[in-house]
Amino acid sequence: MSQTGRIKPSGSARALNEAYDTALLDLDGVVYAGGAAIAHAVDALATARDGGMHLAYVTNNALRTPDAVAEHLTELGVPAEASDVITSAQAVARLMSDQLPKGSRVLLIGGEGLRVALTERGLVPVESADDDPVAVVQGYGGPDLTWSRLAEASYAVARGLPWFASNVDLTIPSGRGIAPGNGAAVEVVRIATGADPQVAGKPLPPMHRETVLRTGAERPLVVGDRLDTDIEGAFNGGVDSLLVLTGVTDGAQLLAARPEHRPTYVDADLRGLLTGQPEVTEGRGEFGCGGWTASVTEGEFALDGEGEAMDGLRALCAAAWNHAGDGACELDAAKVLGRLGL
Repeated sequence: MSQTGRIKPSGSARALNEAYDTALLDLDGVVYAGGAAIAHAVDALATARDGGMHLAYVTNNALRTPDAVAEHLTELGVPAEASDVITSAQAVARLMSDQLPKGSRVLLIGGEGLRVALTERGLVPVESADDDPVAVVQGYGGPDLTWSRLAEASYAVARGLPWFASNVDLTIPSGRGIAPGNGAAVEVVRIATGADPQVAGKPLPPMHRETVLRTGAERPLVVGDRLDTDIEGAFNGGVDSLLVLTGVTDGAQLLAARPEHRPTYVDADLRGLLTGQPEVTEGRGEFGCGGWTASVTEGEFALDGEGEAMDGLRALCAAAWNHAGDGACELDAAKVLGRLGL
């Protein structure tokens, strides 16, 4: 379902794991953070899977191979096969193979996941701009990525070689907080060269194409923690989405979301897959959900009532998105979000 013009979160009388055949789950900030499972994720995913929902794991992180990701998930208590994992490394490798002859040498700035994906597409990774590459590809290389690797990419891009990036997420969640992502490293090369890469990862079409090709999903639900990748990717693909608040997005960012960043559903964590979603009602400029009503009055948010915090947030989303229309709501939400403990 297209989300064009969304002005409030949707409701669902059916549990989401029954209403959709496949969950396209982001990993960092949704299933795990810093290598450890996020609270409630393991049990919620087990229940959804036992109920017949297909679980696919769609990540912009190009560092690890699908085998390594599946092994990690299984160790956390989320059984997975490599075929259940779709990475931005796979998406960018397909994008490159569509444009470059088989056997082409490409300068690799990234990790093992990207190396394996390139090789599977018949491309030959090289380490230096002096190894006669015909293109450059950049993916997340982990915390030990060195300045010299960014310089190598800059040398090659400055010579006019086509430049590809697995994704441009500026940040990634970790066990210690928010860390720089591949997008931050891409910006270094962009500043040094003045060039722009072709990007494959979420929220862009190559990643959606890769996901559909590999999962065969007919009624997919994108599940993520980021507005600018997961939710925008669902918007671009014309499919529904569930935002969980276990990663980088907080309540204030959600209320300020532009139309392409507004999720279909909002919940605290992956337990939201197992339930229906309450309707948000509208009347006389007020929006209600559960025991809460929200509105915008004289340029300020008003929130009345009591009940579940997520219901209050859903009502506030409707008030904010209606007020903003096709733009971003710029009202101060700190006070009302504080009432909800968000």
